[in-house]
Amino acid sequence: MRAFLAILRRDIALGFRQGGTAGLALGFFGLVVLLFPLGIGPERETLGRIAAGVLWIAALLAVLISLDRLFQADHEDGSLELLALSPLPLELVVLAKLAAHWAACCLPLIALAPVLGLMLNLPPTAIPGLITALLLGTPTLSAIGAIGAALAVGVRRGGFLLSLLVLPLYVPVLIFGAGATEAAISGLGLAAHLLILAALAVASVGLSPIAAAAALRLSLE
Repeated sequence: MRAFLAILRRDIALGFRQGGTAGLALGFFGLVVLLFPLGIGPERETLGRIAAGVLWIAALLAVLISLDRLFQADHEDGSLELLALSPLPLELVVLAKLAAHWAACCLPLIALAPVLGLMLNLPPTAIPGLITALLLGTPTLSAIGAIGAALAVGVRRGGFLLSLLVLPLYVPVLIFGAGATEAAISGLGLAAHLLILAALAVASVGLSPIAAAAALRLSLE
């Protein structure tokens, strides 16, 4: 447990340092959302109709670009081999890095999302639904992305390969996450969407460390 927490603290600290993935993801998220009113016009009704989709697409892309260095930096400096040879199972190493990525990259996005949502004319009553959907949906984005990042370790142009592997698997999260936000905007029940997001999160977080660890072992052989 001590080794697990040490990896968790280390990766969170690296994520928040200057030039870390947290600042990159947060800046990208805000920039993408702010560019939409410039492209389609400032009409409040139009912005309100697309707010849910814009926020979820921007969050998805922000998480995606932050995944490129999840294992790559450790692979380049040799830390990944040491972690693989340590007494801590590689699955728990992956789980610690996955939890650190979610804490460093996804939580700041969730904190910023209500502010950007209000700028897109999202009704204040829909903010709790948006936050809940993001809290349930972003762990799946990180978990699926960890598998893709493990498969792309040591591959030239790994970021391009990562996008090809991960983006199709992000579609269900995007559909149900945006659907939950739309239901919150219209005042309809969003429990079904949230339950599906929760089921996806449990399944992906449970299976991702196993699959990602297997991919890392293949890359290190």
